[in-house]
Amino acid sequence: MSTENEQWTTLKLLNWTKGYLAEKGVENARLEAEWLLCAALGLDRVGLYVNFEKPLLPQELAAFRGTVGRRARREPLQYILGSQEFMGMEFRVTPAVLIPRYDTETLVHEAINRAGDAVRVLDMGTGSGCIAVVLAKLMPDAQVVAVDCSPEALAVARGNADANGVKVRFISGSLFHPLSGERFDLIVSNPPYIATGDLAGLQPEVREFEPMGALDGGRDGLDFYRLIIPAAPEQLNPGGWLMVEVGAGQAEAVQGMFAAAGFLEIFTSLDPGNIRRVVGGRVP
Repeated sequence: MSTENEQWTTLKLLNWTKGYLAEKGVENARLEAEWLLCAALGLDRVGLYVNFEKPLLPQELAAFRGTVGRRARREPLQYILGSQEFMGMEFRVTPAVLIPRYDTETLVHEAINRAGDAVRVLDMGTGSGCIAVVLAKLMPDAQVVAVDCSPEALAVARGNADANGVKVRFISGSLFHPLSGERFDLIVSNPPYIATGDLAGLQPEVREFEPMGALDGGRDGLDFYRLIIPAAPEQLNPGGWLMVEVGAGQAEAVQGMFAAAGFLEIFTSLDPGNIRRVVGGRVP
C-alpha cells in the first residue's frame, strides 16, 4: 500500500484491503477489513458506511496499516482487536488464552439446562474465563470457582469477571490438585483435545498464535479426559454433574470413560454444526 501523495478514502481502503487479505488466505476478507477499519477510526459499521468518501488522516492510515499487516501474517483478528463475544458478553483475549468459540456455547447451555440449580460450580481450565463468567452471570446464586495452571490466563480471566460484573473465585493450579477436599454440584471443562499429530495441520491463526497448552491433548487428544473423568466423582456432591467439551469423533470414547467411572444419565449434545460436542453424566 503506497501512502505517499495518494489520498485514501474509506471505500478505496476497504476495497484494497479486501483483496490484500484474500491473497494472504484470510477468509471473510471484506468483513474483517471492515472490522479493522472500524477499530482504527473508532466507528461502528454503520458509521463506516456513511463515511465511505472520507479521506483518512495520516495517523489513522498508519494505525490501520499496522493492524492489516498483523492480520496478513495470520494473527487472529480477535487478538488484534483485543476481544471476542461469547454468549452475548464481551471478553478480553490475549495470546495467553484460547479464543472463545461459538461451539463452546453448547457446553454452557447444557450446564444451565441440566444443572441450573447447582450451588457450587467448578470450571476446570478456565482460560479467558468465558465459561465461568457466563455461568456466574446466569446462575447468580451459585459459587463459581475457576482453575487454570497459567498465571497469565488467570489474569485475563479475572479482568473479564470484573468487566462483566460477576464474582468468580480463581485458583492457580493443575486440574483438581489445588481443590483437595472441595466438592461441587457441577464441574465443566473445555480441556485441550487436539491430537498432537493434528496440530501441524491447523489453521495458521490457531497453530502459530493460540496457546499450545490449551490445544494439545496428547497422542489421541484424550489425555485430559483420562485425568479429569476418573477423578471427578471424588470432587462431586451426590447427584452432581460433570460436563466436558470434546472434539469431533471423540464423543464415543469419552462416553466410555464416563461409564467406567460410574457416571449415570450419560448424554451427548450436538453443536450448531451437528458435531457431538458435549459429553456429560451424573454421579449417583
